[in-house]
Amino acid sequence: MADKTKVAEQYYAPPPDLGKWESLRIFLWNSETGQFLGRTGSSWAKILLFYLIFYAILVGFFVAMLAIFYQTLDSKMPKWQLEGSLIGNNPGLGFRPMPDSANVESTLIYYRANDKGSVLKWAKIIDEFLDEYRKKGSGSGEASGAENRVPCSPTSSVTSEKQVCDVPVDDFYPCTSAKQYNYEEAGPCVFLKLNKIFNWVPQPYNNTEELPSNMPDDLKQHIKTVSGKPEANTVWVSCEGENPADVENIGAVQYIPRRGFPAYYYPFNNKEGYLSPLVAVYFEKPRTGVLINIECKAWAKNIQYDRYERRGSVHFELMVDHY
Repeated sequence: MADKTKVAEQYYAPPPDLGKWESLRIFLWNSETGQFLGRTGSSWAKILLFYLIFYAILVGFFVAMLAIFYQTLDSKMPKWQLEGSLIGNNPGLGFRPMPDSANVESTLIYYRANDKGSVLKWAKIIDEFLDEYRKKGSGSGEASGAENRVPCSPTSSVTSEKQVCDVPVDDFYPCTSAKQYNYEEAGPCVFLKLNKIFNWVPQPYNNTEELPSNMPDDLKQHIKTVSGKPEANTVWVSCEGENPADVENIGAVQYIPRRGFPAYYYPFNNKEGYLSPLVAVYFEKPRTGVLINIECKAWAKNIQYDRYERRGSVHFELMVDHY
């Protein structure tokens, strides 16, 4: 009986009273039981094997789902197009040069024509924007697909599946880099472009029938002169002062190389080397020292205009100092 009591007392004996550092040492490595961090080698092997298999299955499941998802996508063509897509089928109009990205809400183009640094600042922004348009080959430093670009005209367009129409920006005189886009002459150029929408095809106003009542008279007259000709198949552009004072201050306006975006640049089908067509708006002699509010619109039968939502139009301010 005494032996049984002794055994019981030994079995229920409290653990030895160890110090803090001694307890930590034994937890890290217990030489008596062969445990590391409270587990034996076999226990660690089992738990590591479990998590290895568990995460391998998770990764495999994720990769399989990703592969299935990518099977539903086309790298060259969006799944949802035109009115079925988030961007819709009403292209927006953009302008360059844009002000500093630090102030995203600003649309003001302000500079001093007699200040070389001020002129060069805006010329550099336009140069960077047009850099893609000047790349012509497929060699080092050139744009992928640039060799597919060919000259186009209203009577001759692309002749093969790979070809796209070139945009010869160096011919936009005086809106060229060599002229610093005429900013030094206090007659700046602003470039307009339509946002790309896959498979969108313009429906031009190519005759004088059904012209909108709010279309500028000078544009109506221009359409009348080209009505029935291949040149009439164009998404037309107009730029005007927004208010009576702006109309008075804006001065004469030219559109280079033509007054709109030719229809032969469309549709955009994500062909390699494709460039969005441009129109350089040349403000010949805007009044200096005055802020001018300008609104430019794109005109086609399937472009809806809304000033407040900026649909089919773009707004910017121009201020040229010359002192």
